[in-house]
Amino acid sequence: MTGHLTGPLHVIGAGLLGTSIGLAARRQGVTVWLSDANPEHVRTAISLGAGTAVPTGEVPQLVVVAVPPVHIAEVAVEALLTGAVVTDIGSVKALPLAQISDHVDDATLRRYVGSHPMAGNERSGPLAASASLFDGRPWAVAPHVHSDPGAIGLVEELVALCGAVAVRLSPVEHDLAVARTSHVPHLLAVLAAGQLTDAVPEHLSLSGQGVRDVTRVAGGDPDLYGQIIRANAAVVGDLLRGLRGQLDDLITAVDGGDQEDLVEILSRGRAGTQIIPGKHGGVAIETGPVFVLVPDHPGELARLFADIGEIGVNVEDLRIDHDPGRPAGLVELQVEAAAAEQLRGALEARNWTAHR
Repeated sequence: MTGHLTGPLHVIGAGLLGTSIGLAARRQGVTVWLSDANPEHVRTAISLGAGTAVPTGEVPQLVVVAVPPVHIAEVAVEALLTGAVVTDIGSVKALPLAQISDHVDDATLRRYVGSHPMAGNERSGPLAASASLFDGRPWAVAPHVHSDPGAIGLVEELVALCGAVAVRLSPVEHDLAVARTSHVPHLLAVLAAGQLTDAVPEHLSLSGQGVRDVTRVAGGDPDLYGQIIRANAAVVGDLLRGLRGQLDDLITAVDGGDQEDLVEILSRGRAGTQIIPGKHGGVAIETGPVFVLVPDHPGELARLFADIGEIGVNVEDLRIDHDPGRPAGLVELQVEAAAAEQLRGALEARNWTAHR
C-alpha cells in the first residue's frame, strides 16, 4: 500500500470541513470527488471549485468521511468495502473505531485511519468553506495498532496537502485531549451562556467583551455538539466529575470569604492560561495589552493597522469591544510585553487615544 497521495480523493460530506478539504486538495492539483446526502451541498461545493461529482464504477485512492458523528461508522464501513483507504474527520476517535471493527475483518480494518483537523468556526455548510481553513492548524492523526503504515502515510500526506500540521495520537489519547481542550470547555461555556437567559435586559446591557469571549463557542449547533459529547461521554463525564469537586471548593471559598483559598483557585486558572501553546505551536510569549479608541467609521481600522505596521510592532492578538455610549470601538491589541509601552506612545504621537 502506497503512502503517496495522487488521488482521486473522495470527500463524503460537503459541509464546512469537507468542502474546505476539497478546496485545499484542488489547490494542490489533486482530483476530488464530492458526495453528500444533501444534493444542494454538492452543487454548491462543486460551484466553488471544491471538486466534481463521483464517477460511476471508479474507486478512489482515499476516502474522507466528513459526516455527522452518528453516521461516521456506517459511511466508513461502506467506503472500506470499496478497497480504498479511509479516514474520518470526526471529533471522537475511539467510538467510531470500535463500531467499524464490529463490521469489517482485520485485513479491511488496516485501511482505516481516524483523524481530526482542529479547525472550523461557528458557521456551517459549504459556503463557509475556505481552502486556507487548515493552514498552520494541528490535525490529529489517530491510527489504531493494526493500521497499515502506508494508510497512515496517505492520511498524513492529506494533512500536509491541506496546509495543516499532523499530530499523531492513539484514539484513546486523542479523546482525552479533545475532552480537556474542547468538549469540557464547550460545556462550561454553555452553562455560562445559559444562565444569561434568566437576566433582565438592564443586566445584559452591561455585557462586555469578557462575557462574549467566555460564551462564544456556546453558539454552536446543539444537535451536532450533543452527538460529539455523547460519543465521548465516558471521558467527558470523568472530567466533569473532577470539576464538580473543584466547583464545590470554589463555592466554599466564595461563601466562606477565605481570600487565600479563592486566590489559590484563581491562580490555578491563570496558570492554565499560561501553558496553552502560543502561535505556530510554540512557547507562549508574554504579552501586554494596548487599548486604542477607534471611531466607528469605514477605513479607521485600516488606518490603525497601517500605523502599527509603520511603527514596526507585531500584533500577537486583538479583539474589539464596541462602546455602547458612543460611536467608537475599543480595540485591544496584544503585543510582546516589552513593546507595549513603545506602541502606546507611538500611537498617541499619531493622534490615537491609547492606553495600557
